[in-house]
Amino acid sequence: MATLILLDGCSGKPVEETGSDPVALVSLGQAETGGVDQTVSVYGVTDTGAGGAAVLVAPLEAVVGAIDAPVGTAVEAGQMVVHLTPSQTSQADAVRIRADSATAEAAYARAKRLRADNLVSDAEVETAAAAARSSAAALAAATQRSGNLVLRAPEAGYVVAVTQSPGTLVAAGTPLANLASTRNLRARFGLDPTLAQKVQAGARIHITPPDGPAFDAFVISASPVVDPATRLAPVIAAIPAGTHLGIGQPLQGDLAVTASAAALTIPYNALLDDGGQPYVFVVKDGIAHRADVMTGAQSGDRIAITQGLKAGDRVVTAGGTALDDGMKVRLK
Repeated sequence: MATLILLDGCSGKPVEETGSDPVALVSLGQAETGGVDQTVSVYGVTDTGAGGAAVLVAPLEAVVGAIDAPVGTAVEAGQMVVHLTPSQTSQADAVRIRADSATAEAAYARAKRLRADNLVSDAEVETAAAAARSSAAALAAATQRSGNLVLRAPEAGYVVAVTQSPGTLVAAGTPLANLASTRNLRARFGLDPTLAQKVQAGARIHITPPDGPAFDAFVISASPVVDPATRLAPVIAAIPAGTHLGIGQPLQGDLAVTASAAALTIPYNALLDDGGQPYVFVVKDGIAHRADVMTGAQSGDRIAITQGLKAGDRVVTAGGTALDDGMKVRLK
């Protein structure tokens, strides 16, 4: 009996026809139960981590002399940010404190001499000594404050705010500049709250900055608390050193989220489409049967099937476009 080899017009897959029973050559895959990861795109910005913010304050009443590092300046540890000049009141206070300390020291010395002549009691000497110690501590503190009139960055980072202008008289403790450290830089993304519940600490996220190469980072937290402004749940990732990113820089990330821990999956190339209806061919006893299916999340080269198949079904992965329902098949 003669055997005719037909080539399907769409796929080029060979179909053998023997008499009236065509036989298609196909490859098969299997429907299996397993975990499915759904990759979602997330958007966010760089942010400072814990302890990443610093505020420079005036150590005493002073006049702002100069702003050495304006907003947006990248600074190194120890770099000058603000210069101050002591106010007239602070200068007068310094003179008074030095005089008070000198007076207390002289009184303590006199008390010790009088005690040597039994003219004062031990208690009076101790009182003079305590007053001298207190005055000396006040003088040391004032000296330290007057020596801190050049405010410096405590570590490398960026100046994010300057709250006073040169020539302004400021009280002791007034904030003058806010700095953000790049030491513990992190990425803050927004994610659908339903998906955020499935993100675990340690999950890998592939981050693409607007400039520079993409890199991988790891999730350190995924909060269930929804931001009322965006209605998204925050997902925080630690940015590795050496990325050279600034504060507030926009980022895009690809995050694998576990869509299901026990989903039925098939090879993606088994899936066919008929006017928007996904379907596959299931092979049983050498016969291909069409099965309409409903699909779920895709993970790599496999896709979840939520309806239409069962575990163990053998599905056509190559040669399916040449098949008709009920057609005989054999393996390549």
